[in-house]
Amino acid sequence: MVKYKIIFDRDVCIGALACSAVSPNLWEIADDGKVDLKGAEFNEKTKKWELIIGENDLQKQIDAMHVCPVDAIKIERVEDNEKE
Repeated sequence: MVKYKIIFDRDVCIGALACSAVSPNLWEIADDGKVDLKGAEFNEKTKKWELIIGENDLQKQIDAMHVCPVDAIKIERVEDNEKE
């Protein structure tokens, strides 16, 4: 099954909150006025937040990526190597 990785650069985020309007199930407004990507893990190497999603969540996250005015959200396709 194909999976996708959301890569969120929180340092770039300006708190426009457009992503949370498009996809409130994954983008949550934080106390500092920016957003948090629910369930994401911080990658120490890249200094970005990452979350793996399936195809069912992909379109909403593509929409969230496109409405971000500062391009803080990227999505990459990743292969799932786990055996089912």
